[in-house]
Amino acid sequence: MDLNILWFILITVLFAGFFFLEGFDFGVGILLPFLGKNDQERRVLINTIGPHWDGNEVWLITAGGAMFAAFPNWYSTLFSGFFLALFLVLVSLIIRGVAFEFRSSDSNPLWRSTWDWMIFTGSFLSALLWGVAMTNLVRGVPIDAKMQYVGTFFDLLSPYAIVGGLTTLFVFMFHGALFLSLKTTGEMAERAMKAAQSIALAAIPVVTLLAGLSYFQTDLFASLGASITLVGSGAALILALILIRSRKAGWAFILNGITILLFTVSLFWGLFPRVMVSSLNMQWSLTIYNASSSPYTLKIMTIIALVMVPIVLLYQGWTYWVFRNRVTEKNLHY
Repeated sequence: MDLNILWFILITVLFAGFFFLEGFDFGVGILLPFLGKNDQERRVLINTIGPHWDGNEVWLITAGGAMFAAFPNWYSTLFSGFFLALFLVLVSLIIRGVAFEFRSSDSNPLWRSTWDWMIFTGSFLSALLWGVAMTNLVRGVPIDAKMQYVGTFFDLLSPYAIVGGLTTLFVFMFHGALFLSLKTTGEMAERAMKAAQSIALAAIPVVTLLAGLSYFQTDLFASLGASITLVGSGAALILALILIRSRKAGWAFILNGITILLFTVSLFWGLFPRVMVSSLNMQWSLTIYNASSSPYTLKIMTIIALVMVPIVLLYQGWTYWVFRNRVTEKNLHY
């Protein structure tokens, strides 16, 4: 395996980890105004992700940094072409972060309600736009022979991309509801379980529609591995619904996590060895070779990653272990 392939795999892992971990963060944020009936209940919901949300976003920062260093042409084309979409993602993430920090600085009900809706807005936009961005990578966007994006923002809003955005939106909401059923108690946990069942019933048709559109509008199914993992993600989602109906929330959460991981892997597997598909001419697509850094740069990055990545994983695993208990109104942290 050459280093170009290795770094493509590592970036895939980073995005898969980000969507798995930040997915339930987004889901909790979206469900916050609806499952939390009063200020104390909403505080409980926020506290379930309070120790983790900022650490989970490190996966995105690392993925962006790895993309910049390993495949600078991919980074420049993506961030210039998707500038407005990614700017909206950045703004939504900032809104969430500010809302988490500012919400409890004043006891005024209007103040707290405003920031609760900011958490919802930031989470909703992030969950939706990431699906739009990722599906555009495999569907193809207008890229010319100079690796420059020559389309507009509205070229990113095709029906296929919008269905992709709805897919991540519903799957992340389901992920968040399952997470809440594991991290809360009593009536709140029951409420989260019921919400999870309803959301899954909406998510399954959307995921099925995306798979059907992928067959006609992309070449994902030309790759056996990509097609198997895409179908497998849908099967895992259906099994998660069956398990949550049997009140096996833990297994349902794991299976929905597998749904997210397999969905992400299927997109990157279908891309390989490309990193961005040109809708103007397939020969103008960016690949892991024409978009990469020098071999020496990739070698240095690999050495650093082998040292630092295990340390980061151990630290983040430790934080989840420390904050593994369920959150109740008795142990609220304001």
